[in-house]
Amino acid sequence: MPEILSGLQVRGLSKTYKNGAGEVAVLKKISFSALPKETLAITGPSGSGKSTLLSLLGRLEDLESGEIFLDGVNVAALKGPGLYNYRNSAVGFVFQEHFLLPQCTALENVLLPALPGGRGRELKARGLQLLAALGLADRSDFFPARLSGGEKQRVAIARALLNSPKLLLCDEPTGNLDAENGKKVVNTFLKLAASEKVIVIMATHNQELAKKFGSIYRLDKGLLKKDVN
Repeated sequence: MPEILSGLQVRGLSKTYKNGAGEVAVLKKISFSALPKETLAITGPSGSGKSTLLSLLGRLEDLESGEIFLDGVNVAALKGPGLYNYRNSAVGFVFQEHFLLPQCTALENVLLPALPGGRGRELKARGLQLLAALGLADRSDFFPARLSGGEKQRVAIARALLNSPKLLLCDEPTGNLDAENGKKVVNTFLKLAASEKVIVIMATHNQELAKKFGSIYRLDKGLLKKDVN
């Protein structure tokens, strides 16, 4: 696979877990690539390894074998401060649960990734800009208890984008939303991929929402295959 200096490149990624019966191969030599602004949906049955794949891409788990490059950086080799900066700045995470702090306003939740570096004041304007872009300009001072499920998830998206990541990883982000709010969240991802020049990868069971993405991959029995239909 040729070297690229821009975007994401995954080479031969594998992962096994041990259980009572021995070892289970969750991922088997997975390879794919994506450029900035590209959107990828990862489908597959429960337990197929979709969350594991996203965790490895975000380095929430250590790699067992294979390589991940993001804009030419060898992600597998990152340690210490380099790994922390990758997780906090190069990658944004959106999960099925919004994980908002109930004691913080929407804006304060969005600014949380900036606090470790003392950049809260510096990035306040960007936080407000992101909330406005997500239709939450009038909700910035609302606490989570006053927000709907869809609004909470959009706050979580703004938080994930605060540090201008190159890669946005979304693990079943519409799983707790109704159909209408699910479509709104996905449409938000598609717009943000273009405006923020970010790669968006979403794991989902929802085939209708997956069809909105630029590419669809199916993960099953450890193998990742691109849907050509």
